[in-house]
Amino acid sequence: MSYVAPEVKEKFESLSVELKDAILERNVELHSIHDLINVLDAIVKEAEQEEERELQGSKR
Repeated sequence: MSYVAPEVKEKFESLSVELKDAILERNVELHSIHDLINVLDAIVKEAEQEEERELQGSKR
C-alpha cells in the first residue's frame, strides 16, 4: 500500500489523476519531494522504453 507524507501531499494532489494512479499502483512510500521526483522519473523512463519498443516493433 502506498503512503504519501503530509509534506508532499499538496504536490502529489497537483498531479493528474493518471499520474497519481500510476504512482499509487507502485506501492511506494513518498516521504519527501525527492521520493516523488524519483517515482515520476521512473514512470517517464518506463514510458520512453515502451515507446522505443513499439517503434522498433513497427519497423519490422
